Amino acid sequence: MKKNIAYKMRIYPNRMQRELISKTFGCVRFIYNRMLEDRIKYYNDTGLSLLNTPASYKKEYEWLKEVDSLALANAQLNLNAAFKNFYARKDIGFPKYKSKKNHHDSYTTNMVNNNIRIIGNAIVLPKLKAVKMKKHREIPDHYKLKSVTLSRTPAYKYYVSILFEYEEDIPLNDGINYLGLDYAMDGLYAASDKTSAKYPGYYRQSLDKLKRESRRLSRMVKGSGNYKKQRVRIARLHEHIANQRRDFLHKTSSQIANDYDGVCVEDLNMKNMSQCLHFGKSVHDNGYGMFVNMLYYKLERQGKRLIRIDKFYPSSKRCSYCGHIHKDLKLSDRLYICPECRTVIDRDYNASLNILHEGLRLAHIQ
Repeated sequence: MKKNIAYKMRIYPNRMQRELISKTFGCVRFIYNRMLEDRIKYYNDTGLSLLNTPASYKKEYEWLKEVDSLALANAQLNLNAAFKNFYARKDIGFPKYKSKKNHHDSYTTNMVNNNIRIIGNAIVLPKLKAVKMKKHREIPDHYKLKSVTLSRTPAYKYYVSILFEYEEDIPLNDGINYLGLDYAMDGLYAASDKTSAKYPGYYRQSLDKLKRESRRLSRMVKGSGNYKKQRVRIARLHEHIANQRRDFLHKTSSQIANDYDGVCVEDLNMKNMSQCLHFGKSVHDNGYGMFVNMLYYKLERQGKRLIRIDKFYPSSKRCSYCGHIHKDLKLSDRLYICPECRTVIDRDYNASLNILHEGLRLAHIQ
């Protein structure tokens, strides 16, 4: 069975390589916006779809030939995907122009005729030749390189995400040691084994410093040298917080994936949850959606399962002992007191037990 896996590694391009990378970012953004503009204009004039390609613009804009042609081709594929998603789901919205003010840039290039190679602690990329790379892991010999996405963060750090294809048949783990997880806004989750993640809240820890640095930025002249330096300083602080969060989630999800045969979670819409009752900071800080995604692929690689429970399942209102549904339970009630069997139990722990029982039922284990 063919599967894909991507490894993200930091690279250290020299001055000439950084210049060419910046040109490529600009060309990819330009060709995307120009093709989008021409498609809109052609549709307004004729009512038909325009099938334009990056090659058709190179005669008029010869500087497009300086950069990787596959990066431009992927910009076309991204635009096609944006239109396809718009027609399939109207809630996504019409394709938007790419802004030059967005400081997170990236482009994707594909493996063709061995044009991308990993040699020691360097990666050879089209037009760039060998770029120094921090190779933090060895790549198995049977992995086949498919594409590379080169990105630059707002703090001006460069990364490559290398996509590999491999074939592997992982036997399904038929164990019964499952864990139920209930989302907890203050600590990431409450588990059916009576543990919790105890997420430190990295964003709130750095909130005072972020406010202070943002006030300094607001007093500076926009576009000045000091303004640019301060913007990078704030971007580095945000990146540090994101790295802390990601490191915590990786370690926590790896421990759970290694210790249990499967995990049961609620299928929550984190975006909608962040927009109600002023929960935005708490929901975005702990990164629960990212945590569940990590759990999914780490369990899958070991032949284990992540079972998602319907978000409308009354996990908080159902008694985990007798099954009675407490309809009058309020959000502020942190203890669950069952009106039927008089059981007194922590609200989140009770919900995690219900999620576990429902997950086992769906998996036909119970």
